[in-house]
Amino acid sequence: MSAGRAPPPWWYNPARSPPLTARLLAALYGATIRVRSALYDRGWLKTHKAGAPVVIVGNLVAGGSGKTPLVIALVERLRAAGRRPGVATRGYGREDADKALWVEADTDPVMSGDEPLLIARRTGAKVRADRDRVAAARALVAAGCDVIVCDDGLQHYRLARDLEIEVLDAARRHGNGRLLPAGPLREPVERAARCDFHVVNTGSPDIPLVGETPLVGAAQAATLFGEWPMHLIADQATPLLRGRPVPLDQFAGHRVHAVAGIGDPERFFAMLRARGIAVVPHAFPDHHRYTAEDFEFGSDLPVLMTEKDAVKATPFATPRFHAVPVTARLPESFWVSLLDRIA
Repeated sequence: MSAGRAPPPWWYNPARSPPLTARLLAALYGATIRVRSALYDRGWLKTHKAGAPVVIVGNLVAGGSGKTPLVIALVERLRAAGRRPGVATRGYGREDADKALWVEADTDPVMSGDEPLLIARRTGAKVRADRDRVAAARALVAAGCDVIVCDDGLQHYRLARDLEIEVLDAARRHGNGRLLPAGPLREPVERAARCDFHVVNTGSPDIPLVGETPLVGAAQAATLFGEWPMHLIADQATPLLRGRPVPLDQFAGHRVHAVAGIGDPERFFAMLRARGIAVVPHAFPDHHRYTAEDFEFGSDLPVLMTEKDAVKATPFATPRFHAVPVTARLPESFWVSLLDRIA
């Protein structure tokens, strides 16, 4: 699925069968994937080391699953443990994508992409955007980083890795289990078994997971499912212009314009509704490049948006515009196990 398009209806609906054309293309795609994988397994295609431990944060499905909050949390934990982490990323949707770029807090989001800029602003870590993840990782090591977090690099096999973390959306998971375009999978579902950790993004703890097995208790999740639950906590709204953050609950009982240009905009809207906020939803394509006209809503209600959208919407902001930061919360035992493996 390319950014900006809703997934086909059969991806996440087992009652819908993919059309024949999609199934034939998926078979061809699967054959290509198997050949490529075999070439790497036999050493005919080479992997390249970065010169420091590499942790991959990725997913098997096309579209968003919550990787960016986990990358931010991982960088913060590594720094707290005395490491000097850096982030290697492709920087999806950025202009001049063939050119490598150091992403700083003041980089133009058009040049960096939204997610790299958000990571740089939230963590203060070195962030290198490069289509060639090997080159990005080596540049980070040369700049003094002693561990590399690779954002969305699960299928970038040229980069040798020490740990792989698969991130899953709790509701969508692997969809119908089929390869692109018959399903959402970039690789066969069996590929997940090779990952070292499986993090399940349950979203806001205020939103019940209808029809899902609840992930209660870190020990139960890790032992029975080999999965670790990740909650996304949102408590504040931060003005895009000058001003102090305000409690998110301050908007409870009031109508707001809610803006989300992410993989699953409904998750953001549901999080706000669960806090008692009356949402007027405005869903945009993932990685959408905003213009002033996008915010002509015809009323002066407050505007709440994701941080990922906020980094691109600031040039058009008024005092009514607020970003809603989320923080990834995982069991402490997950961090102990992960940091142990990296060490």
